[in-house]
Amino acid sequence: MKKQTVSTLLKRKGNEKLTVITAYDALFASIFEDVVDCILVGDSLNMSFAGKEDTLSATLDQMIYHTQAVCNGAKNSFVICDIPFGTYYEPKVALENCIKVFQQTPADAVKIEGGKEKSEVIRLLTQNSIAVVGHIGLMPQNVRSEGGYKIKGKDQSDINRLIEDAKAIEDAGAFMIVIEGVKPEAAQAVTNAVSVPTIGIGAGGDTDGQVLVWSDMLGFLQGSYPKFVKKYLDGHNIVKQSVQNYVEEVKNKTFPSQNETY
Repeated sequence: MKKQTVSTLLKRKGNEKLTVITAYDALFASIFEDVVDCILVGDSLNMSFAGKEDTLSATLDQMIYHTQAVCNGAKNSFVICDIPFGTYYEPKVALENCIKVFQQTPADAVKIEGGKEKSEVIRLLTQNSIAVVGHIGLMPQNVRSEGGYKIKGKDQSDINRLIEDAKAIEDAGAFMIVIEGVKPEAAQAVTNAVSVPTIGIGAGGDTDGQVLVWSDMLGFLQGSYPKFVKKYLDGHNIVKQSVQNYVEEVKNKTFPSQNETY
């Protein structure tokens, strides 16, 4: 697959659907590289792989480390680095931290959570040659302040606020907007209101593309999943059974066989 750019992604608005998946290391990034349009190095990594309750513990150093790894494994992918909680609370701090991301990784863009209240942050970043993906609707970094993960866009006034947020960050220079955890009619209204591509997650099928966390969609985590997740693989049980097979073969002395012996 030819590497996407900001320009080619913008041209996909209203045309062929965009596909995005998370990755946190070189191994899985290399698997995804030739299949999806973009790879998001999500701050979800601490939930997926560190057992944390939310995304707030992710640090800038962690995001840089994992973005470097993803870029090493998927050199031809369009890679987006999530900017973690507490590192973009005002424009100058955001610029300093995003410059670090761009200097220390080959990331193509950063992702910032927030609507019109983050428009000046996004404006300063884009004025300094940093491509920005916005993120509105349910914002995981707000989970503690909102007392949980709250679905947005349930009434017209909420839809209007989402449209206002989307237009504000588009005007500030965001070239793509993630819309998470909103009613489908709200996501459709936002998608129709802006000229940049929208990427949905738990936002119905009328956005310009979709994103999922890879460990969710491949069934590696136990317990309940968000309603919007479709499991395309029973990864947990497949891997566990494979390890059990290995253990049994070691114990019954069928591994290593002659085939695995020099």
